[in-house]
Amino acid sequence: DLTSSDAFREYDPDRKGYVSRKDFQKAMENCKRFSQDETHFLLSCMDTDDSEILDYEAFVDRFHEPAKDIGFSIAVLLTNLSEHMPNDSRLRTFLELAECILTYFQPYLGCIEILGSGKRIERVYFEISESSRTQWEKPQVKESKRQFIFDVVNEGGEKEKMEM
Repeated sequence: DLTSSDAFREYDPDRKGYVSRKDFQKAMENCKRFSQDETHFLLSCMDTDDSEILDYEAFVDRFHEPAKDIGFSIAVLLTNLSEHMPNDSRLRTFLELAECILTYFQPYLGCIEILGSGKRIERVYFEISESSRTQWEKPQVKESKRQFIFDVVNEGGEKEKMEM
């Protein structure tokens, strides 16, 4: 995240959440993640007061969350397409271009399989929050998941036994 980076924080050492428009531009240029056109576009979208001071946390909230939602939706769409059209060369080319999006959202992409209409198994994707991921990785939760799967599989009779 740009505004939490060390390079950005040098323009706001007291972490008050405000920087000048000029300092914000320098921080964006120094992080080398944005082209000059992207930097100018973002600067044109900024609300500043009369003294050209920017509340960058409000700026990030205004643009980051919608961008994150759009990126997540694209990751879900591409994941679905790659499962339904695994041999499509055009899609494969597009997936290579979008690899960074898929990689970024992979840890937050949850999936469950349900028995849908027509008795077909369908995958449903959803976003996993950071707090849920933290809980999911706790040892007691991992043990509960393992025990649940063991119990469900072993209810299926002799042909579906699972060894611990």
